[in-house]
Amino acid sequence: MSLTPIGAPRHKITTASLREKKLQHEPITCLTAYDYSSARLVDEAGINMVLVGDSLAMTMLGHENTLSVTVDEMLHHVKAVRRGVKDALLIADMPYGSYHVDAKDAVRNATRFVKEGGAEIVKMEGGEKRADLVRQIIDAEIPVAGHIGLTPQSLNRMGGFKVQGKTLTDIEQLMRDATALDRAGVACIFLEGIPREVADLITSEVSAPTIGIGAGPGCDGQVLVFHDILNLTFGPPAKFVRRYGDAAAEITHAVHAFRADVISRQYPADNESYHLPPETRQALETLLERKRMMRGRKQITAVD
Repeated sequence: MSLTPIGAPRHKITTASLREKKLQHEPITCLTAYDYSSARLVDEAGINMVLVGDSLAMTMLGHENTLSVTVDEMLHHVKAVRRGVKDALLIADMPYGSYHVDAKDAVRNATRFVKEGGAEIVKMEGGEKRADLVRQIIDAEIPVAGHIGLTPQSLNRMGGFKVQGKTLTDIEQLMRDATALDRAGVACIFLEGIPREVADLITSEVSAPTIGIGAGPGCDGQVLVFHDILNLTFGPPAKFVRRYGDAAAEITHAVHAFRADVISRQYPADNESYHLPPETRQALETLLERKRMMRGRKQITAVD
């Protein structure tokens, strides 16, 4: 297995790159991003794939789940992320309702993510039952990423965020889902919230790269939410989340320090302020002195 050293020259990641990485047993890295600045940081760090997930409904918009975010809201963020991504492969989540009702609408919405947003892949939740739709979108020249296991858009049907694939019947269904998506031609399959043994089995059976989130170390790649790894979420993390930094603490400290400096008038300092050129300053002082003298004369005249 050959790993690209951090800081080494990078190349544009494509769907073909993902297949090659799977064949070479080279781990695939993926993070979410929702705006220009985070996307640029993630891309410049050498992450292979950037996912504009519908999780932005919670991380950026403050909703309780992903169900309420719209296509237009997703597009707004995809466009911003596109401007920050150079080398990574950009994936856009198709939100709930954008592909569930009508195949023509689904293809139209997928096209918008590519044509307007600059996405290179669209991601859809669901397995076997989405296979025909996946083919139709691929026929429109749009690569598709599958997503099975714990699918957040199925929150109400599943009865909450629960690990999937715990029974033999459920494992069989997950295998059928993965196989159907693979045969339909997906670029990759996201496996969320399933036992690692099941993820290992799926990964060994499909030709498409698997990207795990709460699916164990045996997947071809791993994805986490940007806000999760930086402790920017307000609540306890899922079992599979690993914190790699504490941006919340850094931000809180910075905000409190700013507030204290303003209240104590320590900010801004003189060297953080702009100054007039010497000649303009001298002219202004002369003008102000003349005005003060004129006011003084008027006060004397009024007394007399």
